[in-house]
Amino acid sequence: MVFGAVERLMALRYLRSRRQESFISVIAVISLLGIALGVATLIIVMAVMNGFREELLGRILGVNGHLTVYAGSSDGIDDYAGLSERLRRLADVENVTPQVQGQVMVLAEGRANGAMVRGVSAEALAARPLIADALTDIDLAGFAETDGVVVGIRMANSLGLQVGDRITLVSPEMNRTAFGSVPRMKAYPVAGFFEVGMFEYDSSFVYMPLELAQTFFRLPNSVNAIEVMVADPDRVAQVRRAIQQEMTQAYRLVDWQTANSSFFNAVQVERNVMFLILSLIILVAAFNILSGQYMLVKGKGRDIAILRTMGAPRGLVLRVFFMSGAAVGLFGTLAGLVLGLVFIDNITVIQDWVESLADTQVFNPEIYFLTKLPAVIDWGEVGQVVAMALALSFLAPIVPAWQAARLDPVEALRYE
Repeated sequence: MVFGAVERLMALRYLRSRRQESFISVIAVISLLGIALGVATLIIVMAVMNGFREELLGRILGVNGHLTVYAGSSDGIDDYAGLSERLRRLADVENVTPQVQGQVMVLAEGRANGAMVRGVSAEALAARPLIADALTDIDLAGFAETDGVVVGIRMANSLGLQVGDRITLVSPEMNRTAFGSVPRMKAYPVAGFFEVGMFEYDSSFVYMPLELAQTFFRLPNSVNAIEVMVADPDRVAQVRRAIQQEMTQAYRLVDWQTANSSFFNAVQVERNVMFLILSLIILVAAFNILSGQYMLVKGKGRDIAILRTMGAPRGLVLRVFFMSGAAVGLFGTLAGLVLGLVFIDNITVIQDWVESLADTQVFNPEIYFLTKLPAVIDWGEVGQVVAMALALSFLAPIVPAWQAARLDPVEALRYE
C-alpha cells in the first residue's frame, strides 16, 4: 500500500486535539466544516438551478408549442386545416394545434387584468397534458360544450372570480359605429379554472373553445397561429427548415429557442456565476488546510527530527503530513456530499418549514415564476464538485508536507 499502517496512525494522531495544539485542531475542524458546507452548497445550488431550468422549460413547452406559425396579416391563416395536415406528415412532428390568439383586457367587478386569450379545440387541449390535467371545475367534455371561458387560478383570485361569474373581454381592435370607434367587448361566463404552476400563465392566460375565439376576434373561418410540437425540442431548427418548405405564403415562424433565448441565457449565466462564487468557499477551506498544516509542521519540528534520526525516510514524513491534511478534505467532502443529497431529497419539506417558521414566503412565484422550489440532481455535476473539492484538498497539504520532509534534524534539535 502507498500509505502504511504506521503512517496512517501518525497522521490521524496529529489531527487529535491536545492542549498544546488545540488551535491547530480548531483550524482543522473549521477547514472540514468549510469544505463540507462548500460542497453541500454547490450541490444544492446546482440542483436547484437545474430544476429551475427544467421546470421552466417543461412548463413553457407544455403551454406553448415548440414552434409557432403566425399569420402574416390580420386576415389569419385561411387554409389552416390543409396546412396543419401537411405539417403533421413531416418527420419529427408530433402534434399540430391550430388556434386563435389575442391580447385582451379582462374586466370583472370593477377590476381589470391584462390577458392572453387562446382559442383551441377540446381535442387540442387534450394533447397538452400540462393544461388538460390542470383543469378544475370542468373537464374536456365540458370545455367542448361550454360557451364560456377557462381562466388561470391566480387571475381568478386577483379578480375574485367564481364559476358562473361573468367577465368582459375587451379587445384592442375597434368597432366602427355611427358615434365613432369603440373597443370591441363581450361578456362570457367563467366555466372553470386551471393551474399549471407557473405564475405568468396562471395569472394572464384565458382559454376558450376555438369557435368562440374565432367569433370574438372576427376570424370566422381561419386562425392566426398554428403551434407545432416536435419529438426533440433541441432539433427544432431542423424542423423549422422543413416547415418553411411547406409554406406557400409569407407566414412568420417563431421557435421556442428564439422566443426564450434571452431568458435561458440569463439562467445559464446566473448558474455559471453562482458556481464560480460558491467554489470560493471550498478554496478558502483549502487555504485553511494549508495554513493549518504549516502550523502543524512548525509545531512538530522536534518529532520530525527524532523520526529522521531514527532512520525514517523523507517519504514517510511527507506521506504522514500529506495524509493529515488530505484526511480533513476527504472527510469534509464526504460530509458535504451526504448533507447536500439529504437536503435536496427533503427540499420541499425544508422550504415549508422555513416559511412556517419565518411566517413569510421565501420563494415568491411572482419573481421566480414557479410555485415550488425545484431540484434535479445531475450526477455528472455532483462528480465534478466532489472531484474539485478533493483536488483542492489534496493539493493544499503538499507544500507543507514537502517542507516537513526536507527539514534538517540537526537544525530542528539545535535549540531543543
